[in-house]
Amino acid sequence: MKHDCHYHPGDPAKWHCGECQIHYCSRCMPDADTRQRRALCPHCSKAMRYLGAATEVVPFWQRLGAFFRYPFHTDPLIVIAICTLVPVVAPANLIGILIWLVLALALFKYTYAVINHTAEGHLKPPAVSVAFTGSGFDIVILQLLVFVLMGGLVGAAAMLGGPILMLLALAFVILALPASIMVLAMERSVGAAVNPMNLAVLISRIGTPYFLLYGYLILLTLASGAAQDFAVNHFPFWVAQPLAGFLNSTFTLILFHMLGYLLFQYQEELGFASDIQDDTTGQDTHQRDRSARFDADIDMNLKDGNYDRVQSMLKEALKRDRDNALRIGQLYQLLTARQDTDELYRYHPRILGWLADRNDGEGIADVLNTIQKAEPGFKLEDPDLSVRCARALYHRGQFKPALRVLQDFHKRFPDSEQLAPAYLLVAQTLANGLSQWEKATAFLTFIQKKCVNHPLHEQITVYLEQAQNKEPLKGPKATFSAQD
Repeated sequence: MKHDCHYHPGDPAKWHCGECQIHYCSRCMPDADTRQRRALCPHCSKAMRYLGAATEVVPFWQRLGAFFRYPFHTDPLIVIAICTLVPVVAPANLIGILIWLVLALALFKYTYAVINHTAEGHLKPPAVSVAFTGSGFDIVILQLLVFVLMGGLVGAAAMLGGPILMLLALAFVILALPASIMVLAMERSVGAAVNPMNLAVLISRIGTPYFLLYGYLILLTLASGAAQDFAVNHFPFWVAQPLAGFLNSTFTLILFHMLGYLLFQYQEELGFASDIQDDTTGQDTHQRDRSARFDADIDMNLKDGNYDRVQSMLKEALKRDRDNALRIGQLYQLLTARQDTDELYRYHPRILGWLADRNDGEGIADVLNTIQKAEPGFKLEDPDLSVRCARALYHRGQFKPALRVLQDFHKRFPDSEQLAPAYLLVAQTLANGLSQWEKATAFLTFIQKKCVNHPLHEQITVYLEQAQNKEPLKGPKATFSAQD
């Protein structure tokens, strides 16, 4: 059965908590150890079951084209070429027979490796070296034993029950042959591969798709036979022999890749978990990012409606890192949505600073308006923050709120270095935003008289001239001339 994430519908589940009966996707579990397949449920802290790619695998009948392209990757093509062309040029004696036998074993081993490789989530073929190195050649003997035992099963049925029981046994053996090959490839056990109960359970867990795959396998076998027959009857022997071998090897790899993919697709039903391996190069699947874990917890608690819990989490996070912009932004969004005026007032310096950094004049105006409704006489107590907020308001066309923020600035902060920038901003707001040139001139004159030592003082004459001419207050024009 395929499951979606409880918190992100449409995203395939990767983990399942048996205690809570909740499915989680990768976004919910950024700190999970997918390599070791270990993760704790965010709710009950119990160990969860890893689902692998079971919930996101494309059904095999939707990727038939990929199955037919599979043998034409570089590695399988090299294996097929070696195993079909070398016997052609081998001497026609005992040595040639030995060469042919070794290459046949290598090809046989490679095809069974394809089942394992695919079932583990590798959608690209195994390397060439798999065919010719390492252990695994015993799979040939194991498969021969399976065939012998299956033949013995049919013979025993004929002896004990006559023709009818023999036909039933033969039908079961033919039907269960793909299942037997899959079991043998995965478990390397002759007993498991010929156990009727084992095979029946495998077929029943896969269900109808097993019979659909069986139909495809029959068609593949017939197509392979027809292609080889065409090659033998229409080409010279020296061409037909390697061509028939190539076709037989190609169709065999397609068939075994389909068997492996069926195991991969129904891994949850079969009791194991694999993930898609070939698309994860360069990704850190074992990341332990506390920040990502925190964000995932916030997301899940919000979707569960635990707003108080989320608010407490964010406040605790800001105790540890008071200037964390991400957490301030999340707290602002939550407090605004909840219309929590008291907490907005408590955190307004950091929230307004965060909004000012983003030049969010509308957000600043909304926060100030909300607080001023609860506290009619509210004024910002930080001169730097006042100028930053007023500048953001001015640039976003919020002229009157900008003036309110800087109202009586010289009385509230008489010794502040921000006095000249604040009243220059007031003058620009009055002139450029409200066309009140006389009031703008008055504030510029104040700066000229009271802020003699400020760097802006030498530019005030230009601003006054612009105000007198009712031009936008932009200050002196930039010059790029080099002085001697």
